[in-house]
Amino acid sequence: MTAGAPATDTSTRATQAGGAPPRSGALRTALLAVIAVALLVIGGALAVALGIGDDEAPATPGADSVDAGFSRDMSIHHDQGVEMANLALERSTDPAIRGLAFDIAETQNNQVGRMRGWLALWGLTPTGGERMAWMADSHTGGHDMSGMDGALMPGMATEEELAELRTLSGTEFDVQFLRLMIRHHEGGAGMAQYGAEHADQAVVRSLAASIGDSQAAETSLMVGLLSARGGTPLPPP
Repeated sequence: MTAGAPATDTSTRATQAGGAPPRSGALRTALLAVIAVALLVIGGALAVALGIGDDEAPATPGADSVDAGFSRDMSIHHDQGVEMANLALERSTDPAIRGLAFDIAETQNNQVGRMRGWLALWGLTPTGGERMAWMADSHTGGHDMSGMDGALMPGMATEEELAELRTLSGTEFDVQFLRLMIRHHEGGAGMAQYGAEHADQAVVRSLAASIGDSQAAETSLMVGLLSARGGTPLPPP
């Protein structure tokens, strides 16, 4: 070594020569191994969630299945519930009504996202098929529900009723909102019960049961709020 020349360690010389510092190859190998294990774990979890590789997992639902019909129709039903709840958030000044409306909008928006996500996962569109054809007559009061228009699904408000609601304010608005939302929840109860009992996918049955339970509790709350404001419920759907 020439006197006065700077010292150069082994790793620096290796790097300058075009090589990698010692142990860098081993480090990369270890990191790749960790990543591979993580991907296997994630893939396995996804496979379990979707039933991939499980001979006992239900087949992907078809367009005419209870799972698909419930997910499509309950999403549409929820859409109107969210619309009315958002209207209450805009027009009502009653804290109890606003709190209720916020809970309904947040909960049902989340549930719509889940149901439409399933439909996309199953390769199905969020619309199409015969409305309510997935429910047997015994769960719809003995009436034929197939081929019905979306606005006439059980408990849903007509366009005329929604237009009238938009013209109201104050307690008059609160009373009519509660009347329409009570009927809306009651109309969806049969759909939720049927989905909970007859869907093939466990996630669909679980959500349907949850919808039925939460909306029954909300209905009881709304009946009390309506009575306190001098209103009476609309006829059952």
